[in-house]
Amino acid sequence: MALLAAPLAWPHGSVTPQAVDIKDLERLGDEWREENPYRDHPQHDLAVDIGARAYNSNCAACHGLEAKSGGIAPDLRELENGPWGDEWFKELVTNGSERNGRVLMPRMSDYVSQEGLWAIRTWLETVSIETTGQ
Repeated sequence: MALLAAPLAWPHGSVTPQAVDIKDLERLGDEWREENPYRDHPQHDLAVDIGARAYNSNCAACHGLEAKSGGIAPDLRELENGPWGDEWFKELVTNGSERNGRVLMPRMSDYVSQEGLWAIRTWLETVSIETTGQ
């Protein structure tokens, strides 16, 4: 019986992070930015496109398609747009999240570049409840 239930226990946290193609995005350097550099950037639309693909490859398994959580992880559409949401986003993607020694979310910055992660954040703002009103 335990073997039959095992696959149900592993969907969260067992996803291998995927590479994000950022070759056309402006490089941000090694020092993490405090705010989303692509928000008011000439490459905003490119960052949105890259972020959508990167989200689907790296985040959707836990946070849901179109950032609509099915309850496993927070619904990222609820993340506030702007600097406060950037602070929260940066904290989680650079430090991950653990509870009682259990990894709830890995440090995504170990797997995805700053450019890729800020691109995801840029896309998230386009689907946020604040933006869409839903």
